[in-house]
Amino acid sequence: MSRQYGCIAFTDNVDAVQEEYGSAEFYRRIAERGTGTDVGDALGPREIDYLQSRDSFYLSTVSETGWPYVQFRGGPPGFARVTDPHTLSWADYRGNLQHVSTGNLRGDDRVAIIAMDYPSRSRLKLFGRAKVVRLEDDPELVEGLRHPEDPDAIVERAVIITVSAFDWNCPQHITPRYTREQVVSVVTPLKERIAELELELTQLKSGT
Repeated sequence: MSRQYGCIAFTDNVDAVQEEYGSAEFYRRIAERGTGTDVGDALGPREIDYLQSRDSFYLSTVSETGWPYVQFRGGPPGFARVTDPHTLSWADYRGNLQHVSTGNLRGDDRVAIIAMDYPSRSRLKLFGRAKVVRLEDDPELVEGLRHPEDPDAIVERAVIITVSAFDWNCPQHITPRYTREQVVSVVTPLKERIAELELELTQLKSGT
């Protein structure tokens, strides 16, 4: 858990519930570590490598009505880039034209992200502040975030997150799940070995 995570997450209401369950004193000490600084926590090598190898994450914004909105963001592994230890960025492509997340950010730049790695049962949570940069305002920046595997996708904007805090979550209830590519990489050598053994068996039976 980074220094400022507790300052953001452990509000008075959260503290009250922690008090009821006996964990308040422990988490108050954690929250105190980030008191008195306005500089966001820097991502370390572990967090940077993890984020830049993700093919998806969940992004939460808040509307002016107070309702949270959670959006799934996905792409080729590495579609999101850590451009420095305080900044996570990605190219935003043309979608379904609802623009809920983008619209919410006009009124409130605070975001939360949950990035999952299901096979390893790991989860990284981020708090940050987002800035949307339109293609027409800075084409070099926006196009520079295009992933090489998306050469024909229509990029409309970039989303730049200044990281405030982060925390690694307990893996206890994360169900392992695997992508098609991950399954194929494991199954293909097994299929090839089975084919070799079947050929050997056929040759033995025929006496050749």
